[in-house]
Amino acid sequence: MKNNFILGLAIISMLFSCTTDDTADIVINDNSDNSTTIEGGNGGNTGETVYLSGTYTSDLTLDINNNYVINGPLIMASGTTLTIPPCMTIEALAAGANVYVAIAQGAQIDANGTADCPIVFTSNATNPAAGDWGGLILLGRAPINSVTGSATSTSEIASLPYGGTNEADNSGSLQYVRVEYGGGAADGQSENNGFSFYGVGNGTTVNYIQGYVGKDDGIEFFGGTVNASHISMIGMEDDSVDWTEGFSGTLTDVYIEHMGDHDKGIEADGYNTDYSNAAGYYSKPTINNLHIVGLGSETGNEAVRLRAGTQGIFNNVLIEGFDEGFDLDGDSGDNPTGAGVISGDLHITDVTFNDVTTKVKNDTGVTFTEGDIITGDGNGNGTDYTSWGAGWTHE
Repeated sequence: MKNNFILGLAIISMLFSCTTDDTADIVINDNSDNSTTIEGGNGGNTGETVYLSGTYTSDLTLDINNNYVINGPLIMASGTTLTIPPCMTIEALAAGANVYVAIAQGAQIDANGTADCPIVFTSNATNPAAGDWGGLILLGRAPINSVTGSATSTSEIASLPYGGTNEADNSGSLQYVRVEYGGGAADGQSENNGFSFYGVGNGTTVNYIQGYVGKDDGIEFFGGTVNASHISMIGMEDDSVDWTEGFSGTLTDVYIEHMGDHDKGIEADGYNTDYSNAAGYYSKPTINNLHIVGLGSETGNEAVRLRAGTQGIFNNVLIEGFDEGFDLDGDSGDNPTGAGVISGDLHITDVTFNDVTTKVKNDTGVTFTEGDIITGDGNGNGTDYTSWGAGWTHE
């Protein structure tokens, strides 16, 4: 999991100034009216090619007739909205971590594609690869457990504030959106994800999203309460789905498929062990209809790792092709993952394991049986990905 830092009161007043942490140096300028254009499209359109970067202090609406290339940090400031129409493909300069889109606290994104016309963020490289660019970052004012009250933490990429007390905070809408070849790393500890949700509230709409071939995690939830459905993660080189900092949303219909380079299907922390659990509670999302496809039990990999006291309710799960299904890590102190099993706050109902050597591995220091954590072994069928993923996803 990642490093985050408390944003002091003095820094809060400098919302978009650069700070020093484990990220690469990022220079942010007010760029609300300085996008560079050149004649001639590169995507079949007849309009201009428009380069986007900097901090926008007024609304930005993309024109379907133009071609857009993100060539640096693109940050939407509080009070603004980024609007992207259906059918658009937005390219990103293949320059690594400092090319990304960030929707700051108080800003919104309106990216509503359709099954026939998804919105695609992708690399502009001739031969695109994982880590070509950063990814899509949303930051909200929903609770996180690394701070208390109205205090905020800072994102590892861009050093922007997130967290607060508004569970219903609204960062906009993502529907039928695909992020390809993201996850560019700033340094050894700070990486972008395909989708990063920092303290995002449940007033935000997230339906039908895909991460495809990313260098780091496909989607990561840093606290917050946002709900998301119809999530497709294919070819992530780190974890496909990740949560920490007290995330408490609901994920429904989740499909994960590994390629050659990968880590876990899900890696879940109850809190940020690199920082603190200042608020004293643990992540507890609900996951409905989950299907994780690995590369075979002989690969020695884990489908789901649960640690640092995370809780969670899993309903209707199908896991195929892993050495370990669920690997639980914890202790009797600050990381009470096993205690969540005993209390019923960490439980799996209706699960099927195909080509899985060990269904549950217990490294929590708490004694429990498979029957304590699993009900309905053999009854899970995952999610109908062939139906809801048809047409708009990258295979």
